[in-house]
Amino acid sequence: MTTELRIDERALGARDLDEAAGLASRAFVDDEYFSYLLPDNRSRPRSLAMLFRSQIGHLGENHRLVTVRDPHDAIVGVASWLPTNRYPLPLREQLAQVPGQLRALYRHPRSLRIGGAYVKSLVRIHPKEPHWYLVLLAVEPAHQRSGVGTLLVRDGLARVDDEHVGAYLETQKEENHAYYRRFGYELRQTVRPIKDGPPYYTMWRAPR
Repeated sequence: MTTELRIDERALGARDLDEAAGLASRAFVDDEYFSYLLPDNRSRPRSLAMLFRSQIGHLGENHRLVTVRDPHDAIVGVASWLPTNRYPLPLREQLAQVPGQLRALYRHPRSLRIGGAYVKSLVRIHPKEPHWYLVLLAVEPAHQRSGVGTLLVRDGLARVDDEHVGAYLETQKEENHAYYRRFGYELRQTVRPIKDGPPYYTMWRAPR
C-alpha cells in the first residue's frame, strides 16, 4: 500500500488543518490517556479535534508539519516536529493555542486540572540536549499498520541525522515502545503525574 501513498510537504491551509486534526482525533479517541482526560465517549472526538487543531495550527516558525496523502489527495497521516532549539514554543504561540484548548475543555474543569498536571510534568523533564521533538504522529485508523507512520518517522529522522542531534518523543502507550525502537528510540522515563492516572512514557534517540 505504501507505493500508493506519498509524503506531502505542502503548507496546510485551514481546511487541511481541520482534516489533519480530525484524523488525529480518530487515531487517539480510544487512547487510555485521552479517555482518562475526557471520559465522556460522546464528546471526546469533538474535544480532541479542537485540541489537535489548536496544537498543529500554532507551532511557531520553522516547525515541520508533514502529511501522507493517498491517491485521492486525502490526508491519511500527519506528523509535527519541532527542530533543534524550537522547544519550548515562543510565548506568542503558546498563547495562541489557549483559546482552542479552553473551547475543548471548558465544560470539563477536571480535565483542565489533569491536563495541566501532565503538561507541567512533561515540560519539567524535557531534554536539554540538542534534539528534534516529535510532537505528534497520527495515522488514520483504516491505514494503520500500512507503512504510513514509517514514512513520516523516517522523513523526520533523515533531517535529525543530517544535524547529528538527538530525537525525543512522548507516548501514552507501552505497546508503542517496540515500534519506536525500530527507529532507534529507547525508553527514557515513565511519568505518572496523577496517582490513579495512566502513565506517560518519554523516549530518546541518541545522535547518529
